[in-house]
Amino acid sequence: MSTDNLLGLAEDLVSSGRKKGASQVEVSIREGTEFSVDVREGEIEKLAEAGSKSLSLRVFVEGKIARASSSDLSKETLNRLIENAIERAKLSSADPLAGLPEKGTLSVDAGSLKIYDPAVVDMPPEKKIAAARATEAICLSDKRVKKSFGAGFRTTVGAVYLANSNGFGSSYPRTSCSCSVYLQSGEGSNLFDEGWGDESHSVADLESPEEIARKAIDRVARLIGGRKVETQNVPVVLEPPMTASLLSFFNTCISGNNVYLKQSFLAGKVGEKVGNDLVTIVDDGLLPGGIGTKPFDGEGVPTRKTVVMERGVLKSYLMDTYAAKKLGMKSTGNASGANNLYLAAGTPTPEEIIKSVEKGLYLTGTIGFGLVPTTGDISRGAFGLWIEKGEIAFPVSEITISGNLGQILHGIQMVGNDLKFKDSITGPTIKIAEMTVGGK
Repeated sequence: MSTDNLLGLAEDLVSSGRKKGASQVEVSIREGTEFSVDVREGEIEKLAEAGSKSLSLRVFVEGKIARASSSDLSKETLNRLIENAIERAKLSSADPLAGLPEKGTLSVDAGSLKIYDPAVVDMPPEKKIAAARATEAICLSDKRVKKSFGAGFRTTVGAVYLANSNGFGSSYPRTSCSCSVYLQSGEGSNLFDEGWGDESHSVADLESPEEIARKAIDRVARLIGGRKVETQNVPVVLEPPMTASLLSFFNTCISGNNVYLKQSFLAGKVGEKVGNDLVTIVDDGLLPGGIGTKPFDGEGVPTRKTVVMERGVLKSYLMDTYAAKKLGMKSTGNASGANNLYLAAGTPTPEEIIKSVEKGLYLTGTIGFGLVPTTGDISRGAFGLWIEKGEIAFPVSEITISGNLGQILHGIQMVGNDLKFKDSITGPTIKIAEMTVGGK
């Protein structure tokens, strides 16, 4: 078992586990190097670079399962790890649905997915530090910015190796780089915190320090002078990050695990109309360059493009192998969660959407939790910009928004054309017919 060949190591351990009495074995190994720098007021607060290797495994013994993991990949440790896992599995309760997925055929070569960039590997630390410093310096040069909570730059270079006793064995490399800054504006006790960041698999596609700083300044400065409004039911426009936040809640509700546990209001609704005709939601694990793109999921099931909702009709949940068996369906390649989940773009521009609102809220941020998957209810602290007669009128703060995800999906009246694949869960600007805005 040589660590020089980590896929070979995983395959050797699978074979060893079968010889020691396991019915099925799965071994996953991750290796990588991470660099991070945090800068505040131009000075380095934290600088770290570290490499790591970790191994995790699952063993099945006649429907009984046990898991184990280790960062020590020595032969002695791994032999003991799998022996102990097999013994623990024998002590657990059998589950007739427990087991590995059938071997699937990978439909793409990892190299075509654009998730690895040699430029990330070659980027010198000095350049990363300089990018963080430049981003913050631009922000602090704007008089509307009262304080910086810091800027950061991070890179990761790594690889995933997976083998199992059903004959699957494959790996893929991936890189990422990100830059962000977080700021404060306002006067006295009327202070507002906001920021911006960007992430990409490649250096060339990462937003520049100037662009990140410009967006961060705009986001925090537009909140200056925020005030409450009267409690009322009005249309709400969600800017793209808020649409992504709504989709994150939707993702919880379509998770196969939550569905089979009856912890989602969407349980049992595949084939039903649960949203407006404008709503098409897709999860695409093979989107070139997507933040969540990968050739296979955490179980070795090939990822794919899954239409979750089409013109308002719920078509599928996102499932791993076990959840799919519980629901009488097939895995969608989502053992690692959502891959690239997005709301498909429409045709109106964000400006046209705002102009369509006589009076309402342009939602730019939320605070707290208040999300209930079993009912779809939403209640959160919020802030944003008030719309009067199709124009941005003034900033609002110290408000709450409340509604129900089921009603919101039916109440989406406009979907913008500004979809960008900069996060694993993303969407364009949207207009919701009505939500309750709580204020005075």
